[in-house]
Amino acid sequence: MGSTLIIVGVLVVGGLVALVVVANRKKQDVTDDDLLASRLVEFTERGEVASLEDIELSQPFYERVILPVLLRVGDISARYTPQNLIEETERKFELAGNPIAIGAPAFLASRFAISAVFGVLAWTILFLLPEGTVTLSPVLVIVGMMVLGFFYPQSWLSGKIKARQQDIQKAMPDALDLLTICVEAGLGFDAAMSKVSEKWENELSRSFARAIREVQLGKVRREALRDMAERIDISEMTSFVAAVIQSEQLGVSMARVLRIQSEQMRMKRRQRAEQEAHKAPVKMLIPMVFLTFPSIFVVLMTPAVIQIMNTFGPDGL
Repeated sequence: MGSTLIIVGVLVVGGLVALVVVANRKKQDVTDDDLLASRLVEFTERGEVASLEDIELSQPFYERVILPVLLRVGDISARYTPQNLIEETERKFELAGNPIAIGAPAFLASRFAISAVFGVLAWTILFLLPEGTVTLSPVLVIVGMMVLGFFYPQSWLSGKIKARQQDIQKAMPDALDLLTICVEAGLGFDAAMSKVSEKWENELSRSFARAIREVQLGKVRREALRDMAERIDISEMTSFVAAVIQSEQLGVSMARVLRIQSEQMRMKRRQRAEQEAHKAPVKMLIPMVFLTFPSIFVVLMTPAVIQIMNTFGPDGL
């Protein structure tokens, strides 16, 4: 029985580690063929003669084993998953900036795997705990953990979307200031966006770089900007893109429009900071009531309680 528990524990820990690796793995911009080509160039520059099998074995374990398995599972699950659910998940992936290198079907299928891992982990913990430690029904605990594991990927993805949108909101005022300076200095709007994408390394600069690449590949600039706003889905970016497109269509000075937009972005950032500051007292109330105030009461009241007990106790009387 002890060896069985050790095996189950190793499997659970290995599954959790694999899930963490997959969750934190950034999506790569190259395909498997590009990876093999880059490896081939690397071996050629070294002057080494290697077969295709050696090149494939030189890839990381994630790219060689875990990622193909996940993609295969995604291909199988895509046949039984509603198309609207896949499209909705793909939309969320776009909003999150494609944080992992698996598709929507594999991500949806991972919910069942994570649910099973959480269930096995709960069963292992309950089995190792002394009898009577947990008053709840073991079945209820295991089912609850499985439900938690099932909804965890969606919660994680929503958190990624929110974090990305907040990152873009924080970066927009400074980016628009740089855009305004570049346009007033004589650069075109596309060149100014390229300067912004080269200046910083954040979600906003990557979004600008992608829009510029789409324009270079032949897409109309206003369509590329609209697609960028849809991939970000925040009111500040939507209003900025609408103002730029309207300026382009009506012939209004681009520098003036960008100056107005940058001032509005700074005002909104200041308003968000004030809003968060007003929320601080409410957020501090719970830790103060349950942590700070009891400690203060213990420090202040203990000497008085001891003195009262000494005065009115049996010895004092």
